[in-house]
Amino acid sequence: MGMFCYQCQEASKGVGCTLRGVCGKTDDTARLQDLLIYTLKGIAIVNQEARKHGLNSENTDSFVIDGLFSTITNVNFDKNYFVGKIKEGLNLRESIKNQLKDNGVELNNLHDAATWSADESEFDEKALSVGVLATKNEDIRSLRELITYGIKGMAAYAFHAANLGFKDPNISEFIEKALVATLDDSLSANDYVSLALEAGKYGVDVMALLDKANTSTYGNPEITKVNIGVRNNPGILISGHDLKDLEELLEQTEGTGVDVYTHGEMLPAHYYPAFKKYSHFAGNYGNAWWQQDKEFESFNGPILMTTNCLTPPKDSYKDRLYTTGVVGFEGVKHIDAGPDGKKDFTEIIEHAKRCKPPVEIESGEIVGGFAHNQVLALADKVVDAVKTGAIKRFFVMAGCDGRMKSREYYTEFAKELPKDTVILTAGCAKYRYNKLNLGDINGIPRVLDAGQCNDSYSLAVIALKLKEVFGLEDINELPISFNIAWYEQKAVIVLLALLYLGVKNIHLGPTLPAFLSPNVAKVLVENFGIGGITNVEDDIRMFMGN
Repeated sequence: MGMFCYQCQEASKGVGCTLRGVCGKTDDTARLQDLLIYTLKGIAIVNQEARKHGLNSENTDSFVIDGLFSTITNVNFDKNYFVGKIKEGLNLRESIKNQLKDNGVELNNLHDAATWSADESEFDEKALSVGVLATKNEDIRSLRELITYGIKGMAAYAFHAANLGFKDPNISEFIEKALVATLDDSLSANDYVSLALEAGKYGVDVMALLDKANTSTYGNPEITKVNIGVRNNPGILISGHDLKDLEELLEQTEGTGVDVYTHGEMLPAHYYPAFKKYSHFAGNYGNAWWQQDKEFESFNGPILMTTNCLTPPKDSYKDRLYTTGVVGFEGVKHIDAGPDGKKDFTEIIEHAKRCKPPVEIESGEIVGGFAHNQVLALADKVVDAVKTGAIKRFFVMAGCDGRMKSREYYTEFAKELPKDTVILTAGCAKYRYNKLNLGDINGIPRVLDAGQCNDSYSLAVIALKLKEVFGLEDINELPISFNIAWYEQKAVIVLLALLYLGVKNIHLGPTLPAFLSPNVAKVLVENFGIGGITNVEDDIRMFMGN
């Protein structure tokens, strides 16, 4: 077995990828990602002690967050990146030890994760002994990986918030605690279940932090019509999630004759007031991440990937692809931040000027911008629609999209929902139905798009506010059903956050996670009502209580 990875929904045969990732990562890169995670656990062990003595550094927090984020599905495929991060991590771990020693702190009986060292030539052999399958007990392994994937998602959101200058040391402290716990053989399954719910608590905190970072910097999202056609100028396509990268790109392209288009999860950027002043912010091009092989090709201009979700690029556009942040792919140009923290996008702008305008693949407009501030501004209208029976039920259909044909279920589900229901969405799952003509209810669109996957927080805020307005004791008494599509690890922290908030009877699809052992899945079913999906007709009947 060259590798073992089952962190995403497309795990091979619903079990795990063992030769090459369905995502496209090679077995050697997968092993290096495992070794980086192990290295981060070692850093967490010694840095917990550093925290006790007031010796923690923000640089350590950032390194751990960046490292976790880089191992999320479809972020970084470059094995040289991971070799460099592992070496850097080992040096960081030893520098923390030396700092503790200089302050009279002795470290005894350390776990191997905090002591191992090896030459680069030995990394591969070490990685084989510390991967997912190193935990032999299936249920403990399942819970450890559930927590690990949760903090990977947490790290992604903390990364974006930090780029805007918003940090919470409590989040980094919990991430360290969770990393160390995954090495603790004294912990029981119940201990890990409790830790998973605690991860949900910090998931809520980190999404609230990112929401504050985004809205404080760019204003509250507002109802916006977004053009999905094209103009006649050359363009740059920006994909991913990072709004700071978009801001810098828009500033630097202003007056150059180059238009900027969003792709995938960057679509919700159009909802923020701060970006509306840029006349060359042209619209959204294409759909969810998995269609990029065709859409990047027809766009003609250069593409900037700011975060996941990157897929291995085709030769036809690989020379037009640029990565930044923790994203990487061997042979693709990377744009780093300068000493001042800013990025210089001159090369990509000059590249765009040499390219033809994008080929139009669709036309028209789509509407979004229904984050919590905007929906709560419409609260009276929404509440009245519920009280009069105009709206019978809300369906939270947030989450991720993916390649599997079975995901057509979500398009059909949206089409077949009764006309007196409203879809609340966030994340790229919306591309399955956000271009359907589903109409409105008393002027309220039947698809309310809150934004990116992290904006699932907005949906929770909306639900909690409705609970308050209706004077209910329990969020589960609301006429809200959760039918969520998942793909990668950010969806895991969203799920844990919802469980922490007390939401029950969440249905996940198109398949339940491969990393849930039968016993762990049973616990989630019995305690939280977690379920899968079956077929559109039966599921709608079940959700509607018919």
